[in-house]
Parts: sequence; C-alpha cells; structure tokens
Amino acid sequence: MFYIAAYIYVVALIIIDLFRDHTLAGGWKALWIVFLVLVPFLTALVYVIARGRGMAARASLRRGVVPETDEYHPAASANPSAEIERAKALLDAGTISQGEFDALKSKALGNQFFGA
Repeated sequence: MFYIAAYIYVVALIIIDLFRDHTLAGGWKALWIVFLVLVPFLTALVYVIARGRGMAARASLRRGVVPETDEYHPAASANPSAEIERAKALLDAGTISQGEFDALKSKALGNQFFGA
C-alpha cells in the first residue's frame, strides 16, 4: 500500500513539474503524459532520472530559494574609509541625500543589519 501511495505522489509531482516547466514545448509535455498513462512506472523512473535536476531547480525557485553561487560578497566593504569618502563626495555634490549617505556609510561599515 505504501508503494502505491509513494508512486502516486511521484506521478503527481511529475505532472506538476511538467506544467511548471516553461522551457519544455507543449508537444513534449503531452508525450510525457501519454507515456505516463501507457507505461507508468518506467516513464516515471526515466523522467526522474533525466529531468530530476531541473525538477529540483524549479521546486527551489518556487519556494523562493536563491541558487548558490561561488561568488563571495562580504557584508562590509574591504576599504570602508574609501567607500565613506566616495559617499561623502556624492553628498557634497548634491547627488545623494543625507539619508542615502547614512545608508552607504552603514553598509561600508557593515552595520546595515544593526541599524547604525
């Protein structure tokens, strides 16, 4: 009984993923559905193996998870004084407001989460 419920759950996930995938043409979606009806177990197995990575990516995007990157983005500036000087020059030129200057200064110091 458990295997039948698990299989139905997997088939439902496959059908949901088919309709969420905007890169797959409608004909291919129909073909996957037809094969799910005609040869259900084998088709589900092939789908999960062939398109499992895409399923996981679409599911994580649906949940709002941002994909990981290899880039490093430090919270504080590597040279806070240069960032503050640059922001002060923009403030003196009238390009930014005092509030924007304070925000840039806080970001350069790494205090944007502490409200400083």
